[in-house]
Amino acid sequence: MNERKIRLLGPNEIRQLAEELDLNPTKKLGQNFVHDPNTVRKIVKAADVTATDTVVEIGPGLGSLTLALLETGASVTAVEIDPRLAEKLPATLDQQGAGEADAAVILKDALAVTAQDFADAKRPLPTALVANLPYNVSVPVLLHMLEEFPSIDRVLVMVQLEVADRLAAAPGTKIYGVPSVKAGFHGSVTRAATIGKNVFWPAPKIDSGLVRIDRYADGEQPWANVFQDCNEGIGNEGIGSEQLRREVFALADAAFLQRRKTLRAALSGYFGSGQAAEEALRGAGIEPTLRGEKLSTEQFVQLAVASLHGPHRDEQRGIR
Repeated sequence: MNERKIRLLGPNEIRQLAEELDLNPTKKLGQNFVHDPNTVRKIVKAADVTATDTVVEIGPGLGSLTLALLETGASVTAVEIDPRLAEKLPATLDQQGAGEADAAVILKDALAVTAQDFADAKRPLPTALVANLPYNVSVPVLLHMLEEFPSIDRVLVMVQLEVADRLAAAPGTKIYGVPSVKAGFHGSVTRAATIGKNVFWPAPKIDSGLVRIDRYADGEQPWANVFQDCNEGIGNEGIGSEQLRREVFALADAAFLQRRKTLRAALSGYFGSGQAAEEALRGAGIEPTLRGEKLSTEQFVQLAVASLHGPHRDEQRGIR
């Protein structure tokens, strides 16, 4: 545990920093800054961050959560799109007693950040993603980070409450959809807590939720046996994990595009015809009259495997 006494930011410090920067938080960048020390410590605790972690934080803003992460002794790399905030953050960390902590800022859009950016900045690849994500791009950023950084084994993010509910939704519920399937492909998704509006400046119109994702280790996914069995004995014709992910995500997008339709109808365009869609669905052991909201991520994987090994590949559908 880090013994340095780091001072967290409260409402007065947040306002003062904003005034120094002549900062008016913008809706375009999804800027809502947490000004409550108890809340950022709650986030860090829910993420189980320790001194052995290398954390990536998206959108550090004025540094509230960054300081709480550094308080654990963890290494923190913050990715910030706003040049003013990126430039100010090191000075704020120093002022609050974290000047010697292992922290750095990468000035870049989180949707475009790559492992090469970390290498260029001489920063370790992250083991954990902990962030108050910009509300307007929270799901795309979350999925990009999980895809770009397989080193991330644990995620704790704060998002709009509605988005948190959708990410952690179970099959068969009205809010289960594409984000639920895609997040569930990467790991076990759970709702960690609800965060009220009053801990932010400016206060958003709705509450926020904490979502935790514990990434599945290779071979420990609920569908691992399906994936391994389909690849046995087919050598170079086997399905790669990235190929499988792309197929699952494409099928989920198609299945929920018109969520009131049956899977046979919803996927007819993807497979080239209703009959081809039905054959693929039955090949995966799925009833074609079901709707997409009834399928678990594991069933989408089974369908993806049937699709990738089926006779209705590239030339029969205009996908990739």
